[in-house]
Amino acid sequence: MITTNDVAKVYDTVLSIPGMSELVKIDLKISRKEVLLLSHVISLGINQKETPSDLLKSIAPEELLGMQNIAQDCLEKAGLVALNEKLTSLSEDCK
Repeated sequence: MITTNDVAKVYDTVLSIPGMSELVKIDLKISRKEVLLLSHVISLGINQKETPSDLLKSIAPEELLGMQNIAQDCLEKAGLVALNEKLTSLSEDCK
């Protein structure tokens, strides 16, 4: 049976493959709605405290920061930073 440690080793191995750190250009056209949802999903995944996935457990904190930066960059390019902040504040007020 495969253990959590085995899964972490596999993820670490895959992420260490030569070329995985190379930058790639992605030409992506998505709606503002999808940008907002993508940013939210990234944030939820990164901030998940209960049972994070084995992949997230094996990622260095600076790489997670890179994902947050990607989400923020998408929001900026779509002109949704202020709206996202207000929606986040609103949802936090409901907790």
